[in-house]
Amino acid sequence: MKCFRCNNTDPTLFYYDSGVYYCRKCIMFSRLDANTPIKKVTLSKKMINTSPKLKYPLTPKQKETSHKVCTLLKQGKDVFLYACTGAGKTEITYESICAYLKEGKKVCFAISRRQVVLELKERLQSVFPSLHVICVAQGYTDEIDGDIIVCTMHQLYRYPYCFDLLIMDEVDAFPYIGNEVLETIASLSCIGQKLYLSATPDETLLHKSEVVTLFQRPHGHPLPIPKVFVCSKFIQFILIIYYLNKYKSHQILLFVPTIQDCITMHYLLKPFVSNAYVHSQFVNKDQVLQEFHNKSFRCLISTTLLERGITIPDVYVFVYQANHSVFTCSSLIQIFGRIGRSFTSPEGKGICLCSTYSDAIKNCIKQLKQMNQDA
Repeated sequence: MKCFRCNNTDPTLFYYDSGVYYCRKCIMFSRLDANTPIKKVTLSKKMINTSPKLKYPLTPKQKETSHKVCTLLKQGKDVFLYACTGAGKTEITYESICAYLKEGKKVCFAISRRQVVLELKERLQSVFPSLHVICVAQGYTDEIDGDIIVCTMHQLYRYPYCFDLLIMDEVDAFPYIGNEVLETIASLSCIGQKLYLSATPDETLLHKSEVVTLFQRPHGHPLPIPKVFVCSKFIQFILIIYYLNKYKSHQILLFVPTIQDCITMHYLLKPFVSNAYVHSQFVNKDQVLQEFHNKSFRCLISTTLLERGITIPDVYVFVYQANHSVFTCSSLIQIFGRIGRSFTSPEGKGICLCSTYSDAIKNCIKQLKQMNQDA
């Protein structure tokens, strides 16, 4: 027995019902009977000659990287773009997107997180105003075909044997990393080349692809290195208040380890700063994020939910209890990568508060310094 969607052959993961076995390993994507071939989904294809409408031209480094990526993809190779946070990974994909569309090929941009999918859809639509860009994610599944498809990793199950170019961002993040079912479904959806994007790559993926690197941001400034304070939780809280006051002309992203910490910190900081919080179980995440973008309040408290994908000009970042196990090296690199992304505030400030100087914190600082050196 075999499942042709997730490649499951484990007899214990098949269930017998009404005379047939079906796969339980990928049942979340709908029922599929054992030994049932996956049919190719037919999407519209047309040759499109287009170019991106950029607010700012690519830097020489970005142009060089973009051309290198496109050349390798045209040679039929999968590519891993290993670039620091804020280097313009999305912009570097535009040349490849245009090259594939010009040949009448199908392009998809897949990301782990729904919120980032929604934001990227709007971003790509503004860059390619003449194209029909669609997003496919929870709550957005009525339309599944467009000139460019932006979807969550989970929604790739809708597209077997469809994409000539599959661009996969955040491949080192939950829920994709280490998920055999999602990895198999992603491979099933791609009949051409894969372009992986990350600032914190998994070693396995690095060895499976041609690696192209870029460790310089467009404004040319180095990545901000956070200040690390090792102290008790009480002193960490006092330091948060101190730095909120010191940097009172800036918005603050405050990362905390748990949902309960989000709620507690929200009420503790109320007398000192206008703030709100979000976490994975929060209902109105999109609304709160929009209000933060609009500067309706100054401090946004979050779990690792917002470690990736969010770009707020001029934002400073604090991490409370950074030694907590939820803050891995990759997570901390992404978190402090929110700082200094804009031309108006290219340096920014990061404050790393911890009870112990964990290996994750040490490696984060080491890698950020190494990226600056390599740049």
